[in-house]
Amino acid sequence: MVIETAALQREESIPYLEIAAEAGDIDAMFYLGEASYSQEWHYRAAQQGELYSMLRLQNACEKQQLCPDNGDDWVEAAIADALPLAEAGNTNAMFALYPLYATQGYDAEPQYWLEKAAEAGSVEAQFKLAGRIHDGRAGYPDDTERLNAAEQLYRRAAEAGYPRAMSGLARFLHDQGHDDEAWQWMVRASEAGHVNARQWLAYCYIEPDEEKNGMCQTERDPAKGWAILLAVNEEAPNIHVENALSYFGDSDEVTPEQREEGERMMDEWLNREPPLSYFPMKFFGP
Repeated sequence: MVIETAALQREESIPYLEIAAEAGDIDAMFYLGEASYSQEWHYRAAQQGELYSMLRLQNACEKQQLCPDNGDDWVEAAIADALPLAEAGNTNAMFALYPLYATQGYDAEPQYWLEKAAEAGSVEAQFKLAGRIHDGRAGYPDDTERLNAAEQLYRRAAEAGYPRAMSGLARFLHDQGHDDEAWQWMVRASEAGHVNARQWLAYCYIEPDEEKNGMCQTERDPAKGWAILLAVNEEAPNIHVENALSYFGDSDEVTPEQREEGERMMDEWLNREPPLSYFPMKFFGP
């Protein structure tokens, strides 16, 4: 079911992306390449300097004869384009060099440029670096120093308005036992449109006293939680919200009367601004 839902969402986005891509929007070309699994659109974006499309085309020269103008290695071509921009202070290029160098097996360069991008103010780089430090992958042998460094980076990105960092900071603070502040950041992440944070609000309103829901510093309100789940399922359906609707729909946690009230309240949570999103990055990786 969730696979069918994701496929439908991709298909529904394609006509809108096509309009923007045909008009010359490079970001639309990239996302159209992602949504339609089209190397051709990534090729068109790469020809106009889209670094992450170049990364996606890593093997396209050999397999499909979609080659860069200056050689046969798309990633090296992307590095050649990104490096002078990064050295001139372009934070997007700095951050792009992290996966580009990592893909090519470089040792120190990925971490170096990730740190440079974070220092220069890239919220995505700050969030990514915070996660690597938190997970023990960035060379901090002392746990106190490591956790302090991770928290500072999560905070910088969250306070700059990056929803993924708001949610990440909430989870980090919960792990450190600071549930009052964790709840505040989860609410802010929900208000900023982060799908996972919005779902957490629903779970918290339905089961605030559950052991796994320690960050839920709120009163129980099952009708509101049900309304949020219904709204998320309408706007951004996914396997987690589908499972929650099925589970709570068959449990005593939400009574039939509360579900009816939630249905009446759903419009209060539907299609808020900004719209719900996972705020995905253009690359996947550690």
